[in-house]
Amino acid sequence: MIGAGRSSIRPARSDDAGFIARTVLAAQRGPLPRGWFDIALDQGEAECLAFMTRLAVARVRSWYHVAHFLIAEVDGVPAAALCAMPASGTVVAARAAIEEVAAETGMDADAIVARGGYARNCWVQGGEGDWLIEHVARQASHRSGGLVQDLIRRALADGKAAGYTQASISFLIGNDAAERCYAKAGFTFAEEKRDAAFEAMTGAPGFRRFARAM
Repeated sequence: MIGAGRSSIRPARSDDAGFIARTVLAAQRGPLPRGWFDIALDQGEAECLAFMTRLAVARVRSWYHVAHFLIAEVDGVPAAALCAMPASGTVVAARAAIEEVAAETGMDADAIVARGGYARNCWVQGGEGDWLIEHVARQASHRSGGLVQDLIRRALADGKAAGYTQASISFLIGNDAAERCYAKAGFTFAEEKRDAAFEAMTGAPGFRRFARAM
């Protein structure tokens, strides 16, 4: 039992696309008012979520795709989620997925990528051989109870079973809640990158990466 209800963890399905979109948007924003998709798409929240929901079921299986997500449910209702997958090729797949959805919706993929380039100078991801955990977020109504810790434990077990020996997780510098959560899960500081232009645009100095053995 977690909190007031019964919890379980399962792989995401195609009908979770909307929940995954909200999870990614919340994770990218962290404690800030805008995240990567807010800035890269330059659209309102409803339009961003619509685009991201398409990404979650696109033909290209990027780190936005339901195939790479685990969901924690409470009493059968999705309450938290994260992405867990091999780090290799993630940036290439993300761009391909964005290009796919942009073509379907009449948007300019090059303009999206160009606007999103503000994060390039300070993004940290770890090695291509790492097991990557990304897009970690939970519903505001489930702030306690260990849902995210349970998700991380399951994600690490899945990565270990797949033969990976190190996991990486990145987050905005200044997202203290995320840092405490990942430290509790056994992750420790690996590196960080700061960029003045990024901070001027977002309010965060850059990104920090934690890692741990599996």
